[in-house]
Amino acid sequence: MEWSDVRIFLAVMRSGTLGGAARALRLSHPTIGRRLRALEEATGHTLFQRTADGHVLTEEGSAIVALAEQMEEGALALERRLAGQEQDLRGCLRISSADWFGAYVLPPIIADYSKAYPGVDVEILTGTRLFSLAQRESDIAFRIVPFDTSDIVQRRLARLNYGVYVAATAPEPVFGDGMGFRLITHDTSTGHFPDIAWLMESFPNATPVMRSNNRNVQARMCRQGVGIAVLPQAVGKQTPGLRLLDLPSEPPSRDIWMGYHRDLKHLQRLRAFITVVEDHLREVLP
Repeated sequence: MEWSDVRIFLAVMRSGTLGGAARALRLSHPTIGRRLRALEEATGHTLFQRTADGHVLTEEGSAIVALAEQMEEGALALERRLAGQEQDLRGCLRISSADWFGAYVLPPIIADYSKAYPGVDVEILTGTRLFSLAQRESDIAFRIVPFDTSDIVQRRLARLNYGVYVAATAPEPVFGDGMGFRLITHDTSTGHFPDIAWLMESFPNATPVMRSNNRNVQARMCRQGVGIAVLPQAVGKQTPGLRLLDLPSEPPSRDIWMGYHRDLKHLQRLRAFITVVEDHLREVLP
């Protein structure tokens, strides 16, 4: 049984569809279907039930999931270990972060890095999903929460300061009141956001009017006069048309954490990138 076929089996199991597996593995839909059929013929078992809603594991398919994941863990460990031994500054470097970090903090870092190391192809992955470092979905990640597994080398890079913003031409809201104003908040279903809780407590009589899980959207809505927003200052300072409020207290700050898998600690293109990051963040996020 080939690892490439087992990899397809796991992708179909996780996505539930051939199309989802094709997107995850960057293969064509027909290739996924052909390889899956070949795997079922090789094992002599039907591993998935084809339904109108997608592919559902059969009893035989469910029985081999744990073994397939063990094979995956070994293959990924081998891939990471070999990648970590690469000494040249070529290849691909995958970076994951929140949307605002990718839009407002990373661009000058990537510009300097790409200028210094033109042989490295950089891929930026942003969003609310935490990309897996163990599965090489990302080589290095930036988060506002610490990493929770022992195989990740991590460090706290800087303190992230937040500010409260309104449109440049908007009147000044009264701290501790907020009557007559509206609030732009965050989707808290993905976790706790101390800055959003602080905003609502600091302007208790303001009306929450909209929420978004994207800081870029929050900033642009604020600029249009939709309401008061609390934003990372790295976002607020770079968004024209916003005014930072001078308040008697400030929103709680957060830490920026950087992490990568320990098997990649000797990867030269990663080590070079970390050096560029540290130089930049000392200036951008003091």
